[in-house]
Amino acid sequence: MPGSKVVGVVASSAGGVEELRTGLVEPLLEAGHRVAVTLTPTAARWLDHLGETTKLAEVTGLPVRSEARLLGSSRPHPQVDVYAVAPATANLVAKLALGIADNQALTVLCEGVAGTPMVVFPRVNAAHARHPAWASHLATLRSVGVELVYGEDVWPLSEPRSSGPSRPLPWTEIQRRVEHLLG
Repeated sequence: MPGSKVVGVVASSAGGVEELRTGLVEPLLEAGHRVAVTLTPTAARWLDHLGETTKLAEVTGLPVRSEARLLGSSRPHPQVDVYAVAPATANLVAKLALGIADNQALTVLCEGVAGTPMVVFPRVNAAHARHPAWASHLATLRSVGVELVYGEDVWPLSEPRSSGPSRPLPWTEIQRRVEHLLG
């Protein structure tokens, strides 16, 4: 799709990641965008186990990244126009706010956080949100223009180890915010 915008989809190991292809990647492709997927190592293991990484590579036409490329090898993904980070664990959000790039997913996000538009959906529970550092992590990301899909109106938080309401992730809202940032 020459001339189409590239959405860098980055996902971590939180509930709902198993719906990444059908919930976000395929709708972005149907909207005419190119999609390049990068996963945290644990998310890659989860989705490999389900056969989803192969399906993601097939529908996007690009490899799914979870590891750094070898020295001297070409970049497997095109330049990204906007990032959609969903689902994002509390760990990923905290590391992104602090600039800790200890895996491929965080490396691309830390490189892009202050220069590439970014939508982040923190898939956290109520205990994560009560952590004393949580509000400052969100404030740090907002201060550099990160668009957070977060709040009781979007995703009411449940207590840890409670079943909470069974519902799909807010894929439509995430895509709406991506489309808005793409103009």
